[in-house]
Amino acid sequence: MQLWQILLIITGVLAVVLIVLFILGKRLEKKQAAQKEQMEAAKQNVTLLIIDKKRLRVKDSGLPQIVIDQVPKIMRRSKLPIVKVKIGPKIMNMISEESIFDIIPVKKEVRATISGIYITEVRGLHSPLPVPEKKKKFSQRMRDKLFAKREQLKADKAQADKEAAKKKNKKK
Repeated sequence: MQLWQILLIITGVLAVVLIVLFILGKRLEKKQAAQKEQMEAAKQNVTLLIIDKKRLRVKDSGLPQIVIDQVPKIMRRSKLPIVKVKIGPKIMNMISEESIFDIIPVKKEVRATISGIYITEVRGLHSPLPVPEKKKKFSQRMRDKLFAKREQLKADKAQADKEAAKKKNKKK
């Protein structure tokens, strides 16, 4: 076999793989859209008292056994954003959407939109929720430290210059 024949075979295999991935992606998009529609149909607005929130594995989350059994095996080892809430007299564990997990306040009452055991949206009951600060990247933290050191050195030098000027004035 010559080089051009090998490259032609590899190109053909790659084309088939890309077509299969494209078809699977379209199917998964349709499934996701259907699930989103069902979530929208079943949503309710409720008042929740947030007791605790953690990222836990599915088996450690305290969710009902039916829910744990329905989770795909691939996802069982990953951590989910679990929120322990009090709805009326009942205390439950619920799953939060990843995008709102950081803004959920602990030990506060909130107005939430839920769909089954999923918390999809959170609003403050008495006041707006505080927006948490975003984590700084490592490079940004190092840059901030460097600028702080430079500013400190400038301030120290200015202080030394002032003291030197005072000593000069005293001698005169």
